[in-house]
Formats: sequence, C-alpha cells, structure tokens
Amino acid sequence: MSNNKKSNVFLKTNLQTMRHSCAHLLALAVKQFFPKVKFGIGPDIESGFYYDFDLSDCQKKTFEPDDLIKIEKRMKELVKKDLKFEKKKISFKEAEEMFIKMGQKYKIELINEIQEPLISCYELGDFVDLCRGPHLSSTKELGVFKLTKIAGAYWRGDEKNKMLQRIYGLAFFNQKELDDYLKLQTEAEKRDHRNLGQELELFSLNEEFGQGLPLWHPKGALLKKIIEVFVLNEYLKQGYQLVSTAHIANLNLFKKSGHWDFYRDLIYSPMQIENEEYIIKPMNCPGHLLIYKSQLHSYRDLPIRFTELGTVYRYEKSGVLHGLTRVRGFTQDDAHIFCTLEQLEKELVEIIKLTKSILKTFGFKDFKVALSIRNPKNKRKYLGSDKIWLLAEEALAKAIEKQNWVYEREEGEAVFYGPKMDIKVSDSLNRQWQISTLQVDFNLPERFDLNYIDKGGKKKRPIMLHRALLGSLERFIGLLIEHYAGAFPVWLSPVQVQIIPVGSGHIKFSQRLAKILKENNIRCEVDDLNETVSYKIRKAEKIKIPYMLVIGEKEAKSEILNVRTRGKKKIVKMKINKFIEKVLKEIEKKR
Repeated sequence: MSNNKKSNVFLKTNLQTMRHSCAHLLALAVKQFFPKVKFGIGPDIESGFYYDFDLSDCQKKTFEPDDLIKIEKRMKELVKKDLKFEKKKISFKEAEEMFIKMGQKYKIELINEIQEPLISCYELGDFVDLCRGPHLSSTKELGVFKLTKIAGAYWRGDEKNKMLQRIYGLAFFNQKELDDYLKLQTEAEKRDHRNLGQELELFSLNEEFGQGLPLWHPKGALLKKIIEVFVLNEYLKQGYQLVSTAHIANLNLFKKSGHWDFYRDLIYSPMQIENEEYIIKPMNCPGHLLIYKSQLHSYRDLPIRFTELGTVYRYEKSGVLHGLTRVRGFTQDDAHIFCTLEQLEKELVEIIKLTKSILKTFGFKDFKVALSIRNPKNKRKYLGSDKIWLLAEEALAKAIEKQNWVYEREEGEAVFYGPKMDIKVSDSLNRQWQISTLQVDFNLPERFDLNYIDKGGKKKRPIMLHRALLGSLERFIGLLIEHYAGAFPVWLSPVQVQIIPVGSGHIKFSQRLAKILKENNIRCEVDDLNETVSYKIRKAEKIKIPYMLVIGEKEAKSEILNVRTRGKKKIVKMKINKFIEKVLKEIEKKR
C-alpha cells in the first residue's frame, strides 16, 4: 500500500480504536518475552494507551527501560505480520474456564462482574483479552506508536490491591503528529509549574509539612493575594456579599447536606470535640446555607449572592497528587446564589458572562463547555425528582446557548444534587484545563428547609446556584505558571521592577527610586548584592521580572532611566515619571 493510501486509511480510522488496538499489540509483545505474565487492563487514553502487567510469576520480576526498546521493536515486527483482531462471543462458563486455564486471575475477577449471557473477547495472535472493543481489523492498519515509560499502578486503582507495572505508549496516525506531540511535551516539561515554582520562588512542597499541602513563599503568597483581591473586587461589583466560614464544622451538617454519604472517600476522618464529631471542611456550601437561613427573606431580597475565598480540605490519594494542580488543601473562589425560579435563567447568564470576562482578563480566549447531566439509568445516585432535574438541565442549556457556545452533554457526570456546567480553557500550548463550574441545586434548599416569602405572603423554596469561577486557586495558579511559562504580565508579577545598582555608590539613589515606585503602587526590589551587573541582569531575566533598571552614575545624576524589558535586548531611555505612567497603564489595562 502506498504512503498516501495508507495515510487515508489512518484518517478514516477512529483514533481511540487505533490506540486501544495498540494496547492489545503491546500485551502480545510482552507475552512473547514474559510467557507467565498476568494481564490487568489496557485501555486507550489521551494521546496513546497503556497496559498493566503482573510479572510476579515470571523469571524477571520488573520491567527495565531497556525492555521498552525491545518490546517496541517486537511490536513493529508484529505489525508487519498483518495479524487480525478477531472478536469472539463466548458463554460465561467458556470464558471462565479459558482464563482459569491461562492462569489470568485478574481477567477472572472482571468476568465475575459481567452480568451478561455472552462474554466479548478479542484474539490477536495467541493473546486473548476480555474486551468489548472495537478494534481495527488488522495490525497493518495501525499508525505510528512509541513506548514512553514504566510506572506503578494499583490493580483497579485501589491501594489495598497489588501494585502492577504499567507501560505507557503514544499512538498517532502518522510520524508528523507523533513528532509534533513530542515537541509539545518537551515544551510542556520546560513549563512544568513544579519546577518553575521553585525557580521563581513561588511555592514548595515539603513532605515534612504534609503531602499535597503547598507552602507559599513570599512571592507566591503575593501572587495568590493579587488574584484573590482582583476576583473578589469583581464579584463585589456584581452584587456579591462577602462571607466567611471556619475551617472545621460539625459532622452532622455534612450528613444533612448529603456530602458525607456521597463524598465520604474524599472527606477526612472526624475528630472528637467535647463528645461531638467535627471534620475539616471539605466544601463551603453548608455554611452558606446556614447563613441564608439565619434570617427571614422576602422575594424582594432575592437574588442573594454570597462569596467566600474559602480553604477546603479533601483526601486525595498520594498517587494522584501533582504539584499545585492536585492538592489536599486548596482555596476556592466559591459563591452561592439564592434566587427565584423566575430569576434563574438571568442569574445563570450573568454568571457565565462574568466567568468569560474574568478568564479573558487572565489571558484565556478559547473555551470548551460541557453540560453534565444525570445518568437516567442510575437515578439512585442523585437527589430530587425528575421534574426538578429537567427544569435545572433546561435552564443551564438555555443560558449556555444564549452565549452562542457549542457544548457537549456528558451523561452521568452531574453532582448528586443537580446538573452542572464546566468550562475548560486552552492554554498557550493548546492543552485543555477544566477551570470553572456552575451547578443548579433544587435539593439542598429542600434539605435545609430554606424559604423566602413570595408576593402573596407564602413561603417558597429558593433555588441555589453553586459557582466556582477559578475553581481551586492552587490549580489555577499552576495553570497560569505553565500558560505564561512563569513570565507573568506586569499586573500579576510579584516583582514588577528590578533595580540594579552598578556599584555600592549607586545603592542610595536606587533605594530612593524604589521608594518612589512603591509609593505609586509598583512592586519593586533593589538587588544590592556585591555581584556584577551582567550577573544581576541574567538573574532578573531568569526569574522573569518584567522590567530592569540599571542604575549607574549617569542615571543617578540625570534621573533618566535605562529601561530594559524582559526578553528584549533594546534599552529605552525614559524619565522616572514617564516610566511610572507606562507601568501603571499596563497594570490598569491588565495586558
């Protein structure tokens, strides 16, 4: 087959199917080197595939990096043999007997959970897998692939189970797509917020303090505060009222809300305080419900919008913790709106408009929207009647459509008390990050017996909207670091100007200049260490400070500044007042 024809075949092939087929090919190749291997699962994933293996019965107990090279080579040899992916449907008994004979205990465990008369399997050479498919018809239809790494993975993601060995691979239609992806990964590694966070002196992660609990250094804490102040001011302009709740609360409150039953695995164990059980707060909403309930409300009071920059704590397994983007303690820009049914659609539209505006201010332009709804086949997972859910889902859909946004419905992804809308943004490397969430809740007002007095003097239930625009501030800052590669715009930079005196005789003027800049609310530092000017400039460039001012004899006498801009070689001469105007304008415009 010519390259052009082969490329056309690939383009018609579903990429997920191709990646899933690569996972089966990987398993076959591993079996040929490790005949007694036990197989876990091998799905397709974003950008590729993986397969989990148990080598405990093999002569060699662990994979080594060199094994990836020979396994990948064998996979390419098998591709040329034009092996067929053959689907078979067999009875439960036949499937059980077959996998028992092969000694595949993990497959037997999976078979016993399948409640179907016929079991779907796929054969590839002498490898047989329990699998629904679909797959390609032949190995010759596979594109290009590359095995990338070995990792540990608990069977079925449960740390109580055996640790298996996972081999990851990439798979694309053609070599160019694979090469482009690898270039993107190289750039992503340079932007890794965990490394940049250290280099820029923003935060650190210290197991002595606790896994998943970031320590904010002065510059990072300042960056966090800049973001908090900005978003809070925007919310107050929109009629939100600031509230605050404690870090611990009575366990009964979360039993009443339903969070204890639905999110038990994410909530830290209770502590005893004077014969009562308390937990560290996993979410802010129950406290806001009680604040609403503490007063009698009229329809004239609604909508009521509470907002809190509240820190919450959730138990995440150590294996999924990742820098700032997956932590155990994080701050949410949380808000809860209480409104009437008539106000619902308008409130949703206003929240979406505010979300769009703020995310654009931070430099994000491309949005992807998902509407998460109930799984109609498993309603037991959710609170509330069909009527309530239909109303909530329709209101969210209408609000999204009013923004002319295309969205996808994600069945079964709703939270237990109502449907939700999630907004993903694309960063500078075109990677998707889930940021904002907006949820409609008819259920918690019912559970907490919330009311307002309507025009007729009767009690009615308000509707509650849950809204986190930036989501977790920790995760959002991790995203910002990678989006900007640490080179923040001036308004976000913890240090906006670095003043570099040439010698000790220029320190006094440098300090006077710093005082003037600070009086104008420009964040600056004086690097008065006994180092060369070129070294100080390189240091300021490395920590990505937007402006550098080198102060020598001429600058101290004339008060004309040599302004060096981050990433640019050209030096611009500017009077102090003009420089201040320039920086303040950039801060105001939030460029």
